[in-house]
Amino acid sequence: MISLSHYLVLGAVLFALAVVGIFLNRKNVVILLMAIELMLLAVNINFLAFSHYRGDIAGQVFVFFILTVAAAEAAIGLAILVVLFRNRQTIDVEDLDILKG
Repeated sequence: MISLSHYLVLGAVLFALAVVGIFLNRKNVVILLMAIELMLLAVNINFLAFSHYRGDIAGQVFVFFILTVAAAEAAIGLAILVVLFRNRQTIDVEDLDILKG
């Protein structure tokens, strides 16, 4: 039987993998966005695990709203990325200095 600790360890491993992905790859914007989404999904796994463990449906409803916001965030992030690529011809983070003052 899978216990609560198994889910929490899985969530922690996914979150740590996303943090490592952010720190190791600071050049490609697409990989940075995927790492941020992986962090969000790791947190959602923990919400679902605690919701199931407590027998409360509120955590599952909260995860539904988080996934909705994450989908909108991913769509907006990719749209911004497409516009930046059209203007600068690169998705390298170091070359995206448009907003510097």
